[in-house]
Amino acid sequence: MQISAAKKIKKKYDYVGLLFIAPWIIGFLVFQLYPLVASFIYSFTDYSMLNNPSFIGLKNYKDIFTTDANFWQSMKVTMIYVAVSVPLKLVVALFIALILNVKIKFVGFFRTLYYLPSIMGGSVAIAVLWRFLFMKDGFLNKLLTTINIQGPDWLGDTRFSLFTISLLTVWQFGSSMVLFLAGLKQIPEELYEAAKMDGATKVRVFFTITIPMLTPIVLFNIIIQMINSFQDFTAAFVITNGGPANSTYLYGIMLYQNAFQFFKMGYASAMSWILFVIIIAVTALIFKSSSKWTHYEDGGGII
Repeated sequence: MQISAAKKIKKKYDYVGLLFIAPWIIGFLVFQLYPLVASFIYSFTDYSMLNNPSFIGLKNYKDIFTTDANFWQSMKVTMIYVAVSVPLKLVVALFIALILNVKIKFVGFFRTLYYLPSIMGGSVAIAVLWRFLFMKDGFLNKLLTTINIQGPDWLGDTRFSLFTISLLTVWQFGSSMVLFLAGLKQIPEELYEAAKMDGATKVRVFFTITIPMLTPIVLFNIIIQMINSFQDFTAAFVITNGGPANSTYLYGIMLYQNAFQFFKMGYASAMSWILFVIIIAVTALIFKSSSKWTHYEDGGGII
């Protein structure tokens, strides 16, 4: 009787547990797993959302690589965008983290203040504001004229447009900054004291103690920011819509256009899976190389 009662109580708790995680399970199945499987199936079809999908095999993938010149342009722009924005964002994030890693009054307020761009930065409103700041007769160029400098056409000149878009991403350094700040607080103070006793300069301490101890966080930030940058869309779409001369034509814009402007959902699904494979491949390469430059206190690493 006691065993039977215990089983009933256990089943009751099992049902209660399932009830609590049911929202996550439903959300995962409906909003993650189903779209993932559906997009993979649609990538092998001619599907316009107006007609039923028809199976065409690998034609979408073949057309993307062999006949679509926009694919190679968007991929080139996206690669440059990732190569510029990710290192810049991490450098700025680490610099601000070093500044905020001090014991001063209201330091919590300043940390919150520096994190705000990451909350607002991905919005359409901020992208519109960025466009007004950097347009030819925008605020920045008007400011430059006060010191007799003729500012360039930041958004209309192909030499500056992609870099200007990248700056908006760099401005959203808050999440990386928080991680760097947490890492800085975990570095043993004894290491700095020993270096000081040995007469090491601040620059040498930074490159021989601070950076090596932060490399696991650097690795994490590189991967997360790289994935985000490959998928960026809002800034380039709102500010320049891919122009001028496709100089800011990110992969996300091309994917959006094929899916929701040209209604080529099967084609866009194939594009999304190509991007997925590229991100996986780049992530794998970063993990593979990390064993040569990532330092762990326990001597371990990523297998």
